[in-house]
Amino acid sequence: MTFKRLFEPMRLGKQEARNRIWMTAHATLLVKDHLFTDAHIAYYVERAKGGVGVITMEAMAAHPTTQPYKGKAFAFDRRMVEQYRKIADAVHAHGAKILAQPWHRGRQTNSVSNGLPVWAPSAVPCAVYREMPHVMDEGEIAELVHGYRLSARYAREGGLDGIEMHGMAHGYMLGQFLSPATNHRTDRYGGSIENRLRIVMEILEATREEAGPDLIVGVRLNSDDGMEGGLGPDEWADIARRIEATGLIDYVSCSQGTYLNRMLIYPTSPETHGYQLPATRIVKRAIGLPVVGVGRIVTPEEGERFLAEGDCDFIGVSRALIADPMWGEKARTGRSHQVRRCVGANWCMESIFAQAPIACIHNPAAGNERELGEGTLAPASARRRVAVVGGGPAGLQAAVTAARRGFDVTLFEKRDALGGQIAWWGRTAIRKELNFVVEFLVARLGETDARVELGRAPTADELDAFDAVIVATGSTPLRHGWTPLRPQRWNGPSVPGADRANVFALDDVLATETLPALGRTVTLYDSLGGRQGAVVADHLADKGHKVTFVTPLGQAMPNLAASRDWGKVYGRLRRMGVGFVTDHELVSVGPDGATLRDLYTKAEQILAGDSVVLVLGSKAEDGLFQTLKARAKPGRPVTMIGDCVAPRRASDAIREGELAARALFA
Repeated sequence: MTFKRLFEPMRLGKQEARNRIWMTAHATLLVKDHLFTDAHIAYYVERAKGGVGVITMEAMAAHPTTQPYKGKAFAFDRRMVEQYRKIADAVHAHGAKILAQPWHRGRQTNSVSNGLPVWAPSAVPCAVYREMPHVMDEGEIAELVHGYRLSARYAREGGLDGIEMHGMAHGYMLGQFLSPATNHRTDRYGGSIENRLRIVMEILEATREEAGPDLIVGVRLNSDDGMEGGLGPDEWADIARRIEATGLIDYVSCSQGTYLNRMLIYPTSPETHGYQLPATRIVKRAIGLPVVGVGRIVTPEEGERFLAEGDCDFIGVSRALIADPMWGEKARTGRSHQVRRCVGANWCMESIFAQAPIACIHNPAAGNERELGEGTLAPASARRRVAVVGGGPAGLQAAVTAARRGFDVTLFEKRDALGGQIAWWGRTAIRKELNFVVEFLVARLGETDARVELGRAPTADELDAFDAVIVATGSTPLRHGWTPLRPQRWNGPSVPGADRANVFALDDVLATETLPALGRTVTLYDSLGGRQGAVVADHLADKGHKVTFVTPLGQAMPNLAASRDWGKVYGRLRRMGVGFVTDHELVSVGPDGATLRDLYTKAEQILAGDSVVLVLGSKAEDGLFQTLKARAKPGRPVTMIGDCVAPRRASDAIREGELAARALFA
């Protein structure tokens, strides 16, 4: 495709963006002492090198009362000026514009990190944080306006290209003032739309006064709140029209959702690509300013199409650029087929939830640009023979990177196809986008001279012919029926009946195109609380089975809170007819069902069913590595990576594959 519109320049006030690719703001947790760092510089520079036209940096607190976690930048702190100068100089060297984004969460936070009360226009608690907020008085409103003023002043002094005023989108503070659902005030900041807009207008006036006429000033607002009693597209279009009429702004950036439905903000797969744009188009038609559109825009081809259809003037992307910072440059140079696509796994969100820096399920360089970014791969000093055993995500990544370094690579895979457990998951309707993790790695491997031997499990003797071996033999799902509640029985006899013909494990269900003979009713027993049980339950229900999801945990799939899609997945399963039984352990399996025991009352019940599927974790297959380790030779590295070290996540496997290949003879 020729990306005529994507790479067309566009005016933003008195400045010009080199193209229509806009990196929208997202948290990184690379902040230290409330300041941006050298890691931030590397992170933004990588995307500037990758062809982005405009970068909006992550949301920065405009006041001390908005601090959801310690790793949050303070836009109102004068110390930011020096950091801005470093970032601006570095980004400008690669042709991109860069903007600050001051914001306030309002009620959508808590007081844990800073010990300060939560501020909001009215005493309406957030459905996620559930902390009763302090109702701001007019003096505190003026204090917040001043915080935005300082934020704009320091952005200008720091050499940034502009300021994007945030807080109207995603149900944050200014959106709380605007929405009748959350603004119950009776003073001059509540009631009519003019009153509810008053704080927005005051902040805009302060921002433009500090920015001056030459800097870009824009706003981030919703095109649809997506909640009962919230603001819809027509109301947001009216708000955008009123703001444009002030003459104070140069563009509008649209998003959707509040914390009542966070899957409108950053949805996991599956979700229609471009799902927000119908509402964005309504805002765009109401105003004459450039509009940034977002909403699971994954490929440059999609971006070009949405621009051609008039949905927006800039393509806003975040997760797509976390996955591949070279997104734009690959499109510009005719290599869009090489883009590492975002697969909607929300591992980026899970990392932030764990208070770890930004990460991606299949881009190990995300957040580690200085060590692993573009141009950091050192060539091999000599062409040595390297064997990689195992063609899952860990082995594939290791083989790709080792071959790119110039080693003579042979990849062995005992099955007849590459991809490992990622390929299993890709067979399901709910996670089919994960197929691209495998497709991307296989395509990159095909661009090298590496050899692939399928249906081959090499012996230790065969591997003696290689100068280095990377072992990525993966793991095998457990079938014994025990959970961590019974550690003393983990390596003992299985749960009675776990060896029956009507008991299955994760690989039985996902590793082949055709399901085994499960019968109509299936009991899924999940002790992990993560994505595995959700995917298996969804797959079985999608194939027409009546599924009962049983777990010893107090809640099914609690780990999905980290990726923010627990409600989405749980609701989908409920609508598919899946039933749930919590706080119960498996006692035994019979021909017609499973016996369960309540963890707290100890009462037992028989759950009738044709079969039982166990999701209990996996056993590391490290036998080959232990054999090779026992016969190790000096100067011949043998490394194990991925699930054969410990069964974990795809992101761990891919990162370890990258690091192991970089470490070879380094």
